[in-house]
Amino acid sequence: CSAPRPAQAISGSTVPRDPRRLGPHRDARLSPRTGVVPFVALLLLQRRPVAGRALLGIGPSCPGHGLCRSNVQEQTRRQVALLNATAQDLFSLYLKCQGEPFSSETDKLCNPSGVFFPAFRVNRTSERKEVMVAMYKLFAFLNASLGNITRDQEELNPTAKELLDRLHNTTKTTRGLISNLTCLLCKNYNIFQVDVSYGESSKGKSAFKKKQQGCQVLRKYVQVIAQAARVLLPHLSPP
Repeated sequence: CSAPRPAQAISGSTVPRDPRRLGPHRDARLSPRTGVVPFVALLLLQRRPVAGRALLGIGPSCPGHGLCRSNVQEQTRRQVALLNATAQDLFSLYLKCQGEPFSSETDKLCNPSGVFFPAFRVNRTSERKEVMVAMYKLFAFLNASLGNITRDQEELNPTAKELLDRLHNTTKTTRGLISNLTCLLCKNYNIFQVDVSYGESSKGKSAFKKKQQGCQVLRKYVQVIAQAARVLLPHLSPP
């Protein structure tokens, strides 16, 4: 399977690597289903689908303004716009690479109603802080889901270079977006940690089930990223 050259990923702001800057939760260990983790730790959970309700930590442990580049808001806006613009192409290419019956029975096999996604109840009239927190939870989940799909496709379609490149670039952009949202939440609201729970992993499933789960997640991704762009971009536009 082939496709036009994947869009270049947009990386994010620099995240401190010194664990001593993460505050009292730096040594937290996650239970199999839920746990409190700092933002930086969430960036490492790329191979496990993550969804969560926020437990907002506010206090001196936030790394502060040093996280953010001067253009972090504009960069975040461009990352969301890029993900929205390329989501449908990614889904279409994924379908093509899975072959039959996914190409001919897309509506049946890729119905996203059976897959878990974080609740997304914000809109354009929501407070900016509420929008940013909802976006962080959404893109942390998507980043982990994309890592899961990429792992499966590396196993099932190792020669599908176009698809794998597209998945890697999308994951890189999503990871950069999470970094930038981390910056904005810390800088503007002093929020530095979240409570997360884990969704269903595809490990141990049949090849067909792995393909189907990826198909369902990516179809839902197309829908949700469009909604996220409509909600978030006005909050990031210059005054």
